[in-house]
Amino acid sequence: MSRSSSSFPAPAKCILHRIYGKCRRYVSRVYAESGPRLYRYALMILADHRDAEDVVQQVFTAVLTKGTAIEDGAAYFRTAVRNAAYSLLRQRRTARAGGAPRLEPIAPGGRAAQQAALEQALRSLPPEQREVVHLHVYEGMTFREVAAATGAPPNTVAARYRYALEKLRMLLQ
Repeated sequence: MSRSSSSFPAPAKCILHRIYGKCRRYVSRVYAESGPRLYRYALMILADHRDAEDVVQQVFTAVLTKGTAIEDGAAYFRTAVRNAAYSLLRQRRTARAGGAPRLEPIAPGGRAAQQAALEQALRSLPPEQREVVHLHVYEGMTFREVAAATGAPPNTVAARYRYALEKLRMLLQ
């Protein structure tokens, strides 16, 4: 008895479609709720709009194609975006030149000159310091939460934040 693709038992097809459908709905919901925040996080690390978009898309696509089981969606996606962003930074160590703004406006309603100066100062920070500033200031995380999200010790996170603030003060005087 030969089997063709149409002779697979219907229940097996239904189970696969149900699992994939749930995964797609879950990922769609997570993207709707967290996509913009994850994009801003990637943007703060990478300081490049296209790279940030690519990283977020890469993470969500990987989850959909692999059907990864996820227990804590927020932590998983934040960690996946962070890892993908740092992987991209390692791949592109060459400095980029360009006058186009790379970071999202930090202080809505602020003067353009102040915004440009702040953006340039943030871009000058090392990625690890930009990341800590973003998570602490813009995501509202405590240093312990930032440490858990990045895998760095809390004292290292606090030091990165302190060094970032010192450098920003110096650059913005």
